[in-house]
Amino acid sequence: MTVSGIVLVTGATGFVGSHLLSGLSGSRVRVALRADGPNRPPDCETVCIGDVNRRTDWAQALAGVHTVVHMAAHVHVMKSTANDRRQFYEVNALGTERLALAAAESGVKRFVFLSTIKVNGERTTDRPFNAMDAPHPEDDYGISKWEGEQRLFRVAERFGMGAVVLRPTLVYGSGVRGNFLKLLSLVYKRVPLPFGSIANTRSMLNVWNLCDLIVRIVQFPAMTSGVFLASDGVDLSTPELIRRVAAAMSRTAILLPVPANILKLAGAMTTMGSSIQRLCNSLAVDMTSTRAAFDWTPTVSVNEGLLLTSRWYLDQA
Repeated sequence: MTVSGIVLVTGATGFVGSHLLSGLSGSRVRVALRADGPNRPPDCETVCIGDVNRRTDWAQALAGVHTVVHMAAHVHVMKSTANDRRQFYEVNALGTERLALAAAESGVKRFVFLSTIKVNGERTTDRPFNAMDAPHPEDDYGISKWEGEQRLFRVAERFGMGAVVLRPTLVYGSGVRGNFLKLLSLVYKRVPLPFGSIANTRSMLNVWNLCDLIVRIVQFPAMTSGVFLASDGVDLSTPELIRRVAAAMSRTAILLPVPANILKLAGAMTTMGSSIQRLCNSLAVDMTSTRAAFDWTPTVSVNEGLLLTSRWYLDQA
């Protein structure tokens, strides 16, 4: 099924965007780029819009557009500076509002905003997060995304535009960067990892499932709006994740049984504190409402996703 009208995609040259464009190949897609260059996506109409902020001129990019998929963002960093904090607010909050208002005024029917599970919070305890939970972002990135969500919904309500906010969990897949890439490297090199005693629960989302869901939302006939959480639908502990990554690489995981409280204490005394917290704590989501709203089920299993990711990594190693 295709969309009657143009789909405008921002952030198309990023990790998720490069995968999404192939999923939207049956629709007419226009890509908004900061500037033209060698990373320009092939076989796509492109428009250069400069930086995404409160002053961006979206007129040319939005002409004839039916649906916007907004993924461009000032991305999460481990330790944000004062400049990062300004950029989070300028790009993720005010930039999103600017695009939403321009889209609504130009007659866009549906706006899909890629947010983050960090809007819900950094950890779960007695139950998974769900879409109805009160937001509790803890860092500048999460706060800016929450602000962007709120500004989008205010514009959408004012103009009657459909607005879908997706809050994915940790996204992995070919092209992944950050901590997941570091984990792939450590497992590949058979580095002993001190997570054998961790009994947590974490939801993850492979990039193929995320893009399949976005395409489903773009093409869905009903004009559904709201906040929706997304994951692979299977939760893993940190040691189980490491074992599955190792198996996908034909490696044997070396897991040392270090208690979580000792790991967290060691992390607090180094620059690894936030990374250790994530690997020790739980962060699980309930995406029942996402499945029901869009009649969607993840198509790529965790093992398949890890195998595809591992093959990509091994090709680069």
